[in-house]
Amino acid sequence: MKSLLWICTALMTMFVAGESLICNTCRVGLGPKCLFKSTETCSDPQFSCYKGKVDFNIIEWMTLHNRGCLSSSLCNQTVSGSLLGANYTITRDCCYTDLCNGASSVQLPLTAALGTALAASLSPWAL
Repeated sequence: MKSLLWICTALMTMFVAGESLICNTCRVGLGPKCLFKSTETCSDPQFSCYKGKVDFNIIEWMTLHNRGCLSSSLCNQTVSGSLLGANYTITRDCCYTDLCNGASSVQLPLTAALGTALAASLSPWAL
């Protein structure tokens, strides 16, 4: 009976841990540079990772970026407002897998990858 309890506990831990989403965080980013990077595990009402951008309409060169966890109800929205006479626009884009809001990676398109693989296999130097 005791081993059955341990097995149930282990299974429950796996399911609870499997439901937590890990996101990159950046509280303040100026341009492409993040000033305070880290990761966080999203809490229950926050099931999305997001990338956010604040554009100030009066100062074209000033754009702030941030990343983190966000409630799904606030995802993929654009909000406009005014602060001390300066208009701003906040854009938040969400994703739903671990660390999906990190730096973009360079990925080879599928057709280029298949073409390269085919050329390599037909090459006289192929094994």
